[in-house]
Amino acid sequence: MANIFIGGAWPYANGSLHLGRLASVLPGDVLARYFRAKGDNVLYVSGSDCHGTPVSVQASQAGISPQEIASKFHEEFTNCFTKLGFTYDLYTRTDQHYHHRIVQELFLELLNNGYLYRKTERQAYCETEQRFLPDRYVEGTCPVCGSHARGDQCDACSTLLDPSKLLDRTCKTCGDPPSERPTEHFYLELSKFQAEIMDYVGKAHKWGDNAIKLTRRYLEDGLQDRAVTRDLEWGVNVPVDGYNNKKIYVWIEAVSGYLSASKQWAKEYNSNWEPFWKDSKDSLTAYYVHGKDNIPFHTIIWPAILLGVKGLHLPDRIISSEYLTLEGKKFSTSRNWAVWLPDILSRYDSDSIRYFLIANGPEKRDTDFSWREFIYSHNGELLGAFGNFVNRTLAFINKSFNGHVPNGRLEGEYVTDINHLYQQSGALIEDGQLKEALELIFRFVRQSNKFFDEQKPWAQFKQNKELCGNTLYHCVQIIANLANLLQPFLPFSCEKIRGFLNLGPASWSFISVPVNQQINKIDLLFERIDPKQIDEEVHRLHKQKQ
Repeated sequence: MANIFIGGAWPYANGSLHLGRLASVLPGDVLARYFRAKGDNVLYVSGSDCHGTPVSVQASQAGISPQEIASKFHEEFTNCFTKLGFTYDLYTRTDQHYHHRIVQELFLELLNNGYLYRKTERQAYCETEQRFLPDRYVEGTCPVCGSHARGDQCDACSTLLDPSKLLDRTCKTCGDPPSERPTEHFYLELSKFQAEIMDYVGKAHKWGDNAIKLTRRYLEDGLQDRAVTRDLEWGVNVPVDGYNNKKIYVWIEAVSGYLSASKQWAKEYNSNWEPFWKDSKDSLTAYYVHGKDNIPFHTIIWPAILLGVKGLHLPDRIISSEYLTLEGKKFSTSRNWAVWLPDILSRYDSDSIRYFLIANGPEKRDTDFSWREFIYSHNGELLGAFGNFVNRTLAFINKSFNGHVPNGRLEGEYVTDINHLYQQSGALIEDGQLKEALELIFRFVRQSNKFFDEQKPWAQFKQNKELCGNTLYHCVQIIANLANLLQPFLPFSCEKIRGFLNLGPASWSFISVPVNQQINKIDLLFERIDPKQIDEEVHRLHKQKQ
C-alpha cells in the first residue's frame, strides 16, 4: 500500500471559475479516485487563494474588503467542486490563521537556514495613488516576447518577470506610468539551488513534457533571486521586526498551502500528515496538478522552498495541462468570453462536463471547447455508447428475466481481457495519461455494444432462452466492471450503476455479479441533449460577451 499525495492548484478567489481552469485541476480528482479504489492511502488537498493582487483588485473595484470577495468566491468554488464530484480530503483557504502560521514558520526556517537576505531596491511607485505597486498592478510589454504582460509573469511565454523589466509600464488602476522608489525586502536566494534543482529535474522522468522543457529553460538562463516580501496591506504578515507594513509575497505563500492544508487536515481529522511529506520505508508519490502557467512555481519555487527547509518530499509527478480555448478563441474574463462553471452546472450533467474535459481536454496540447463538440460528445459517447449499453442490457433483464441476473458463465478470455484493461488503464492514469486511459476503456465499451448487437439477445430469447441468459449475464459482468473502471472519470453515472446492481464500493480489480441477483429500479444514465441547444448556447455566449 502506497502513500499518494495529490496537490491541486489553488484558484484565485476573485471571480467565478471557468472551464479552462476546471480542465487544469480535474485530473487531480481522477487520480485521487483511482488510487483510493486501488487501495492506496491518499491525501488530496487544495483551497482558494484568497490573497494576492487579483483579489485586491476585484475588491477595490467592487468597493468592498478583499476578505468579503474571497469569502464569496470560496463558497462558490466549494459548491461547484461538490457538484462536480471532487473528493478533496480538505479544500481550505489561504486567509485562515492556521495557513498564516505555517507560512510564517516556513519563512523563518528559510531565514534561519541562510536562504533569505535583505536587499534594498527601487520598486514601482504610483504617484497618483501614493503607494508602492504590487507586481501585478504594473502592466506593460514583455521584454522577451513582446506580448502584453503583468509585472510578475508573462502569460504568453511563461517568463517570470520583475516589474522593472517591463517596457512601456503603466499602473493597472490609474493608467499612469509609475515612478520608482527605494524599499527594502527579503529575497529568496534561488541561485543557491541551481545545482540541486538541475539534478532534481534531470531525474524527473514522470513530468509532462511542457514542465520539463519550460523548467530546463529557466535553469539554462540561471535561477535569479526573487523578492519574497512586498509592500501590501492584504496577505500574510512578515514575522520579522521592522516589517510591519509588508506581507509575504503570494508566490511563495500560495504554494506553501499544500503543506499547511496537509497539516490542517491532520489536525482536523486526528491523522498524520508526515507519511505524505516525509520519506520512510513506505512508498510515497507526490502529484501536483495545475495549468502550464503555474509550472515554474511547482518545478522551481516550491522545490527550492522544500530544499531550503529540509526534510520534506519533493514533487514526483507534474501534471500541467495546456490551454483550453473557447469556440476557437482564448478565454477572456475581462470580455466575458468564457463558460462559467455555475452556469454550465445549472444546465448539464457533471459527468458530461468531466467526460468532455478529459476526452477532449488540453492534456498535452491546446484544445478547444465548442458547444457543438460538447453536445455531440454527450449524445454520441456517453449516451450512445456507454449509457445505451447499460440501459438496454438491464432493461432487457427486467423485462425478460423478471429483474434477476440470468444464469451464465463468463469465458476465461473475457476475464483476462478485463483484468488487462484494469492494468493498462491504471498504468496510464498513474502516468497522467488520462485521455488515453479513458479512450482505452471506451474502446472496450464500443466492443461490448458490438457483442450485444452480434448476439441479438432479442432473437436468442425466442430461440434459446438459456443462450440469451448467458449473453445477458456476460453483459452484466462487463457493466459491473465498467462501474469500477469509469468511476474515476464518471462518478455519478457509475454510482447509479452500483445502485442498479447492488455493488459495494469501487475497487480496481475484477468483480462479478452473482446469478439471480435482483436488479434494482433502473433509470437512464444520460438524457439526450437536443442539438438545437448548440445554437442557443452559442447565442448565449455571444450575448454575454462585453
